[in-house]
Amino acid sequence: MVALTRAEAAAKVMVALDYPNAAAAEQLLEQINGIPCYIKVGMQLYYAAGPGFVEKLKSRGFHIFLDLKMHDIPNTVKGGASSIAALGVDMFNVHAAGGKAMMEAAMEGVSLAGSSDNRPTVIAVTQLTSTSQLVMNEEIGIPGTVEDTVIHYARLAKQAGLDGVVASPSEVVAIKAACGSSFQTVTPGIRPAGAALNDQTRIMTPGEALRQGTDFMVIGRPITSAPDPRQALESIIEELVSHE
Repeated sequence: MVALTRAEAAAKVMVALDYPNAAAAEQLLEQINGIPCYIKVGMQLYYAAGPGFVEKLKSRGFHIFLDLKMHDIPNTVKGGASSIAALGVDMFNVHAAGGKAMMEAAMEGVSLAGSSDNRPTVIAVTQLTSTSQLVMNEEIGIPGTVEDTVIHYARLAKQAGLDGVVASPSEVVAIKAACGSSFQTVTPGIRPAGAALNDQTRIMTPGEALRQGTDFMVIGRPITSAPDPRQALESIIEELVSHE
């Protein structure tokens, strides 16, 4: 495996701004200022702070993954995708469970917003990393293994023209085998050694996820709840740089 530079390692980390408002998020942003990582804006913060906050982040040079997990009828997703693309975010997602037509509609919405040369990366959520096989089988009603469902959704997303999927790090190798090495994987469920698991069930350390071949890793509470968030992020970057 080719060694990563510090900048390359930092660019693989998506810090999840899971905060209730912009003021709280700004405190974290000040602490990690200058580190060239991605910033993930999820539902809680986006619904509280709105698109203006995202535009402000972009004006400050941050790369943004807008994590809203759109899942609706195709026409509604098409309109939502167009609005999101117009914000200038670098990446956003939809739910693969919405089906191929819905995902294709998302790509149509993106094309309405501007040039295809500068469009955001569009990825699909396969199965949440909090979803165990028991939950998937008995509560959601999908038979088989989690990995089977993830691969099925990944193939569907690729057929719809999307750029990649959100999946657990344990499924990255199978996704790349099924969809090609250039099909991107964004992996939540990343926990540095010794960190609390919280509500995740399918997890790996940053180094383990990198060895699986993931493109991006979403990390929230191990950084944002750390006594020193900047040091926590720097430690993760160092682990990625020095991986074997």
